[in-house]
Amino acid sequence: MFNTITALFKQLLDGHDLSQPSPSPNFAIACLLSEVAGSDQKITPTERQAKLALLQRLLAVEENEAQALITRAEQQIRQSASLYEFTSQLRDLTQDKRFELIKAMWEVAHADGEIDPLEDAVIRKTAELLYVDHSQFIRAKLMVVNPKK
Repeated sequence: MFNTITALFKQLLDGHDLSQPSPSPNFAIACLLSEVAGSDQKITPTERQAKLALLQRLLAVEENEAQALITRAEQQIRQSASLYEFTSQLRDLTQDKRFELIKAMWEVAHADGEIDPLEDAVIRKTAELLYVDHSQFIRAKLMVVNPKK
């Protein structure tokens, strides 16, 4: 009990807003997928479907839970100032999981058959913030754009 109270005071002293629910890695992933989908200011039905399917695959969640995450994420990204608030929640991901996330972002961006330069920029910045090597960033892109090679 004492440790819990101490932790709460530490969060308050560090400037955390305890009135807001603490974000989760799953929510951060949903936000990043939503950010890349909306970065070109047009979200196509195929991008929406890709986000839903990828969240289900990456997070092993049911469709209704994935849809709820997407709904919350789309609201959150309208208020967000940077990608850091999402990537900072993913520090504990392994390099393999980080690669899978970057690949999933490429899949969302390419779902409509083209990758907009703004989508590319969001994925590139996310990869940098997650310390994904440039070679892995390119490998993920090529796996999505040229799946047969």
